[in-house]
Amino acid sequence: MRDRKEGWYRGDASMRGPRAVVLVLDSVGAGALPDAAEYGDQGSNTIGNVARAVGGLSMPNLGSMGLGNITDIPGVAPTDVPQASWGRNAEASPGKDTTTGHWEMMGLKLTSAFPTYPDGFPEDLMSRFEHETGVGWLGNYPASGTVIIQELGDEHVRTGHPIVYTSADSVFQIAAHEEVVPIDRLYELCSIARERVCVGEHAVGRIIARPFVGPNEDGVYTRTHRRRDYALKPPGPTVLDRLDDIGVTTYGVGKIGEIFAWQGVCESPHVTDNMDGFTKLVQRVGSDTSGFVFANLVDFDMIWGHRNDAEGYARGLEAVDARIPELLAAMNDGDLLVITADHGCDPTTASTDHSREYTPLIAKVKGVDRGVPLGTRETFSDIGETVLDFYGIPGRCGRGTSFLGEVRTA
Repeated sequence: MRDRKEGWYRGDASMRGPRAVVLVLDSVGAGALPDAAEYGDQGSNTIGNVARAVGGLSMPNLGSMGLGNITDIPGVAPTDVPQASWGRNAEASPGKDTTTGHWEMMGLKLTSAFPTYPDGFPEDLMSRFEHETGVGWLGNYPASGTVIIQELGDEHVRTGHPIVYTSADSVFQIAAHEEVVPIDRLYELCSIARERVCVGEHAVGRIIARPFVGPNEDGVYTRTHRRRDYALKPPGPTVLDRLDDIGVTTYGVGKIGEIFAWQGVCESPHVTDNMDGFTKLVQRVGSDTSGFVFANLVDFDMIWGHRNDAEGYARGLEAVDARIPELLAAMNDGDLLVITADHGCDPTTASTDHSREYTPLIAKVKGVDRGVPLGTRETFSDIGETVLDFYGIPGRCGRGTSFLGEVRTA
């Protein structure tokens, strides 16, 4: 094991060593898991169904890396000579939400799912919210975020009461107009809900601030990019903690910091959309600082998946694919790139919620221009174990199986 004081880990520009990069395409599932029917998600296949819905995708870069080998994706043909290794990940934890997926990816598998509220939150919980925050509320039922602000936006503007809602996932969402409830006050309400309301048996996976503006000339309210997530603190050490133990800094991009309640993450700049997030990812990867880079591109889930917008989803996939060469160019020889997802959110089904799916796995060490099949991984934690192996501490979490050797010797 390398000493944590070495410049290789501490970001000395003159000693920048090989670096691991994990890119999460939020919600880009790759086919229903065997237990999908238990979640109402039989037949889901986010990327495959999106491709079918739009008459095929154009994704030559990820296609050449083996994406078409993972599942049937019209327009993205399988290849016998992939330039990266490929496979798919099964989720071992119960659930299909962002927190569960990312935590398992970093070695923290859950034994029970976070609580959900298909009939809205119980009366005692909402009474506690009102008591702790000093404000009333509107809503309290499962809904699409873009729909509920149209339904209750006018009443919210008139009364000043925030809109509270949930979904099939373990979330307590608070929506408020930025000119009615200032953004800092909205964040304060979410912090109170996290720390003093949604606790104990009601400890949901995330509290989410959902600011919006409007209405426009058509009477439509629009959500802004100043969303903020307040996740539970991980109940045990993750890969990020293990890396920190040896002095490897984790640089997040997007909502990574919030998902891990900033435990083991030194920075995670807010992004306005996928392309902004990709730009920030490339900038970090192209810098001279050492450390682990962990990025999330959320538009697939937030903008297109939950709104059943298959066309937007397809164009988003193609836009990211077009920038893959840019990311590879920013990497140094020996760097590891893993591209995956945290769950599905199939926009072609009747549901507007997440779907219980396999996630794609593409892994490449720059300088190795061939790949091998990595098969179906038994847990998302294989990704975290591979990251630990990359930094010379294999088996430190013991919750997955590294595939680094296969990728390096492909």
